[in-house]
Amino acid sequence: MTATLEWNKIMKLADLPKQIGKEVHLKGKSIALFHLSNGDVRAIANSCPHQNGPLAEGIVSGEFVFCPLHDWKISLVTGEVQKPDNGCVEVYETQIKDDYIYIMV
Repeated sequence: MTATLEWNKIMKLADLPKQIGKEVHLKGKSIALFHLSNGDVRAIANSCPHQNGPLAEGIVSGEFVFCPLHDWKISLVTGEVQKPDNGCVEVYETQIKDDYIYIMV
C-alpha cells in the first residue's frame, strides 16, 4: 500500500512572519515552515540530521536555516546540509492559494 500525497491547508500567509520559523504537525510529521524575505514559503523536516535540533528555531539567512544546536547550515530548497558537514532533511512542496499556505504531504 502506497501513501497518497495531497495538499494540506496549513495557515494564512499573513500569520507566518518573514524570517521566523514555525513548527507545524501534519500526518504524524513535525515540519519546519519558513516565509523567506523574497516571499517564498519553504517547508522541511523539523529535525537536523546531526543531533535532531529543532530547525524551526534556527536562524534563517537567504534560502538557508542554521540549526540552533550546532550551527549546521541547511538548504531550504534542497534539504542538503552544507559541506563539510553531511546529511539531508526531507523537503515538502508548498504553494500559496487564496492567501493560505498549503503543504504537500
